[in-house]
Amino acid sequence: MEKSIYEQAKEFKKRYPLTVAWRLRAHSKILEKHLNPEEHIRFVFAAQKNNNPLDIITSYVIAITDKRIMLGQKRLLFGYFFTTITPDMFNDLTIRMGIVWGKVCIDTIKEVVYLSNIQREALPAIETQITEYMMSEKKKMGLQNKESGIER
Repeated sequence: MEKSIYEQAKEFKKRYPLTVAWRLRAHSKILEKHLNPEEHIRFVFAAQKNNNPLDIITSYVIAITDKRIMLGQKRLLFGYFFTTITPDMFNDLTIRMGIVWGKVCIDTIKEVVYLSNIQREALPAIETQITEYMMSEKKKMGLQNKESGIER
């Protein structure tokens, strides 16, 4: 049986305790609400969705599934934020390492998503998971385009 998003987020936080993230259970529930029935979780981590290392109130749980990257945050009083990044929207990935924390920058067609205040030791695992997933999906997309005669 597959572990829940919350259990995986909790394991990530236990493995990398210097990562700044709060309310993992509430944020994980948002992702579980949007998880499709045939979708499987590959990797889960937590971070702040911003470009400012001093802003520590924008915690998100991020899940890489076999279909997309999902980002979720339960707002404090009511409502939530949910973002999804599909392989066709993905452009590039940048990792930045600072003195204490690191940052993951996911460049999409519309915007750059900054995930900050991540413990430095977690950065290689996050980079590997995102890169391997996106490369395999882009390769599949390329094969599908060739078969259907679409050239990009």
